[in-house]
This record gives sequence, structure tokens and C-alpha cells, in this order.
Amino acid sequence: MQKEKKDKHFIKKPIYKGGKKALRAFIMESLQYPQEALAAKVEGTVIVKYTVNYLGKVIDSKVISGLGHGCDEEAQRVVSLLTFDVPTSRGVKVLHHLNIQIHFKLKKVVQQKTATSPPANVQYNYVITSTPTKKKEPKEAKAKPAYRYTVKVN
Repeated sequence: MQKEKKDKHFIKKPIYKGGKKALRAFIMESLQYPQEALAAKVEGTVIVKYTVNYLGKVIDSKVISGLGHGCDEEAQRVVSLLTFDVPTSRGVKVLHHLNIQIHFKLKKVVQQKTATSPPANVQYNYVITSTPTKKKEPKEAKAKPAYRYTVKVN
């Protein structure tokens, strides 16, 4: 009869459902850039320390390193929405203290022309050539036909 191996870790860490990719996706989906930070063009990382109870809920959060302009409060709000799967730790109810980095990065706005104004001096060139067939042709065959089209939009 073989003995069961004991688990190395007495206390097991909480796991977010779906793993790290799902955690990042949830944060990106839930995070709303604060208007004050947008106006001040603030970018950076907020580090939040949070506590997960034995049920997997975030019960406390504290900003370790912040940016201000509403980013710290937004990071705490998003962290408070997280829920984890907490494996049982031999019947002991454990509070887990974890850190997370939440990145605030402004998206670059690309200026696009409106559809009503046509692009200036656009030229499209098309070259169409016929493909040869697999039939053997005599050596003195005619040159392959080629067609060229030029379209100018002003």
C-alpha cells in the first residue's frame, strides 16, 4: 500500500477563475479612466495591496503606490470587484494578502478624415496579366496579354 504524498504547502493561495489572462481581461474591461486623469494626461501604474478572505472575496484594499487624479480610487474600485477561488487549507480560515499592479495608459487617438471629404490626389494602379495554360504552345507563341488600369481620384 502506497502512502499519499502530503502537499508541500500548508496554506494554498487564492486563484482567480480562468487564470492570469482572465484576471487581466476583467481588469481591462472594468477599468474606467478617470476624467480628471484624462484632462491631466496622467499615465502610470497603481500598486494596490488587498486582502482576500476564506470565501474568496476582497475585504480590504490599500494603495501602496499611486498616481492621484482619481486613478487610485478607480484601482481600488476594480480590485474590490474581484472574486477568487480559495482552496481549503486543512480547515483553517486564512486571510490572504496580495499585491496587484494596475496600469493606466492613454490610448493614442488617430485622426481620421471624414467620409464626406474625398482624399486628395489618390492614384490606384492595377495590373492584370493572364496566366498561361498548361498546354504546350509552339516556341513562336505570341506575348502574354497584359492590361493596365489607372484610376485617379481628385
